Amino acid sequence: MAERYDPVAIEKKWQARWEQTGLYRVTEDPARQKYYALVMFPYTSGDLHIGHWYNYGPADAHARYKRMCGYNVLEPIGFDAFGLPAENAAIRSGIHPFQWTMRNIENMRRQLRSIGAMYDWGREVVTCLPEYYKWTEWLFLQLYKHGLAYKAKAAANWCSGCATVLANEQVVEGTCERCHTPVVRRELEQWFFRITRYADELLEDLDGLEWPERVVNMQRNWIGKSYGAEIVFRSEAGDAMPVFTTRPDTVYGVTFMVLAPEHPLVERLTTPDRRADVETYVDMTRKETEIERLSTEREKTGVFTGAYAVNPLNGERVPIWIADYVLLTYGTGTVMGVPAHDERDFAFAKKYGLPIPVVIAPYGWQQGEELTEAYTDEGMMVNSGPFNGMPSSEGYECICDYLEEQGMGGRKVTYRLRDWLVSRQRYWGAPIPIIYCDKCGEQPVPEDQLPVLLPEDAEFRPTGESPLKYHRGFYETTCPQCGGPARRETDTMDTFVCSSWYFLRYANAHYEVSAADPAAVRYWLPVDQYMGGVEHAVMHLLYARFFTKALRDVGLIDFGEPFLRLANQGIILGEDNEKMSKSRGNVVNPDDYVQRLGADTVRAFLMFLGPWDQGGSWNSQGIGGISRFLNRVWNQVQATIDQGEAGPKTNSERAREVRRLTHKTIKRVTEDIEKFRFNTMLAALMEFSNGLQRVQEAGPVGGAAWREAMKTILLLLAPTVPHFAEDLWEQLGNPYSIHNQAWPKWDPDLAADELVTVVVQVNGKVRDRLTVPADADEASVREQALASEKVRRFLGDGAAPKVVYVPGRLVNIVTGRKQGEAG
Repeated sequence: MAERYDPVAIEKKWQARWEQTGLYRVTEDPARQKYYALVMFPYTSGDLHIGHWYNYGPADAHARYKRMCGYNVLEPIGFDAFGLPAENAAIRSGIHPFQWTMRNIENMRRQLRSIGAMYDWGREVVTCLPEYYKWTEWLFLQLYKHGLAYKAKAAANWCSGCATVLANEQVVEGTCERCHTPVVRRELEQWFFRITRYADELLEDLDGLEWPERVVNMQRNWIGKSYGAEIVFRSEAGDAMPVFTTRPDTVYGVTFMVLAPEHPLVERLTTPDRRADVETYVDMTRKETEIERLSTEREKTGVFTGAYAVNPLNGERVPIWIADYVLLTYGTGTVMGVPAHDERDFAFAKKYGLPIPVVIAPYGWQQGEELTEAYTDEGMMVNSGPFNGMPSSEGYECICDYLEEQGMGGRKVTYRLRDWLVSRQRYWGAPIPIIYCDKCGEQPVPEDQLPVLLPEDAEFRPTGESPLKYHRGFYETTCPQCGGPARRETDTMDTFVCSSWYFLRYANAHYEVSAADPAAVRYWLPVDQYMGGVEHAVMHLLYARFFTKALRDVGLIDFGEPFLRLANQGIILGEDNEKMSKSRGNVVNPDDYVQRLGADTVRAFLMFLGPWDQGGSWNSQGIGGISRFLNRVWNQVQATIDQGEAGPKTNSERAREVRRLTHKTIKRVTEDIEKFRFNTMLAALMEFSNGLQRVQEAGPVGGAAWREAMKTILLLLAPTVPHFAEDLWEQLGNPYSIHNQAWPKWDPDLAADELVTVVVQVNGKVRDRLTVPADADEASVREQALASEKVRRFLGDGAAPKVVYVPGRLVNIVTGRKQGEAG
């Protein structure tokens, strides 16, 4: 009697069996080609939501497919466990961040196991455990020793709600991305990593990566390499005011200069009659974030300082303003205003009544003609002294030559990228292993004293201030150089530091000599396929690339890129087509569906609802269709088991149909899963099952072709619904495990479309013969017939012809022309 499909029981059974037999534990095997498949590890928020499943389920299916293709596949998992939410929970409810985090991890482990992924749990990393963050500290010291970590005073984004510094990327529309408190600028001593040293390499190496184009472009724009020139203006008092411009050919059109409000020259240059207005404006700017100040949507504002500069090329007197859209940390903190040829400068000049002389003439422009908008294209140089009459492209080079000859500046390359600020004024992060001694100065913690442990008895204040600042047991220490009293650094590291190297630790999570086991890293790294959200394009992904290059130069590894290929999943929306949120009440809890329909059904539905890189909306009705599909396959296999070897045989014609259907499906599914086209892959499998059902309904089935079809559909389903396929594989009497079987190969002859010859008649006369697939639809055959050169000359230019199609045999076209007329 056929067994009933009970997904919950089956999944529990096979997860236990896989764990017991160590099916997914992998080791280095030089005889086999490795494949490192990695999903971005989750933050320990407490629950896996449906978005996690949308990343992890399809990613696991692809990794399983690679395993069946013969690769030695590593698919590890771990937890990104430091961060502000745990600290905020401690402040709100009095629970220690460690307890909050580990409780969440326990729940998330359970949920991750329920997915049925082939994670090698023996390689798990948890970034908040001392055995991991010891090596985060150790890596900091390696960068420090090689001049890649340094401390400097700099303006920072300060969130008073979290009482910590934020990176630019963590400020969203002027507020903290975590607590939404308005962010202000504050001068602080902070730690940086010298990522700018790698700007060119980070940019150039993007060309060799198989990454989505939009991620590559986002990184290119974030690095922001610009070619231009530096021109040294001077104030009338003699102060040097260098500016960088990508358009040195427009320098004769400068009618004002703009300094960043925080520029050190502002106080000295401001005249007494302008001081009150300038100071008010400077104070206002301190309350704005860099994101706000750089916004292209804001109206530009500024204040005149009362001072003037001199244009070094024409000697003209130029008023000096301050404006919040100029930042001291970008370029030189000084900008030359060329309103005729820059949209921002044009708007600024119009607002404040500043001159707008044309120096690059558009075609058809007449001398004295006013511009209605900035002209930013190339043209002919005018009002530009000795450079008049030159094409602006030629003038660009000539002015650069002149600047260099006269010592007024010259060609220069700049970058938007700034060094990575890693200091955080909080408790729940990896301690920065630095000691300060009044006698010996700044000292690295000796490596044999690592890890610097976070104190367990920290007291969390309602203000959100880091308890490390007030914990004498933590910050009081001795100098490793002189043995005298010293003080520990109380800043901790940005959590992106922890995630910038975790992929190395997976190679051997228990290695005790250094952060990465050299032999294991040589075998497994770099990551062959990385999978996760596009929101990490200019933070995690860029930082991980920098870390990899830095650790290569330190001598720890021998490669420069961490992730050879990248795939981004889309976003799962609620059933109302809106982003899921508790306030909207549209959050989908995957556990509810797993307990009712099984993890395999959830996995398959998420892969089927649309292109993986685009996402889609959850549909509680649609998931029922996947459940019905799996039940149909289950029943087809059960019928095959019930009839046994002695059952009826499929006749030769239907056997050939079954074999063709089988091999065409192998080809389609293979091509789709290879390219992460999970939705069309599942559509092909559904068509396969439907085709087999039609064969069943046409008469007795059995024999070698049918058994091949039953085995094949299970092998093709195994990556997507691993428990389901495993159980039916066993029921068919096959050896354990289906996940150790080879991926099926198709016979090109059987997978090829069967072709037929279709005769094309025009007004009763044969004009062409078409070779088309036997199952080609009428629309495609009609289109091909009407497009034939041999046919078109008999169609004329009159009304649309009447077309009659006899499937697989004839296309008859009737026109209004007399028979035999030529065009």
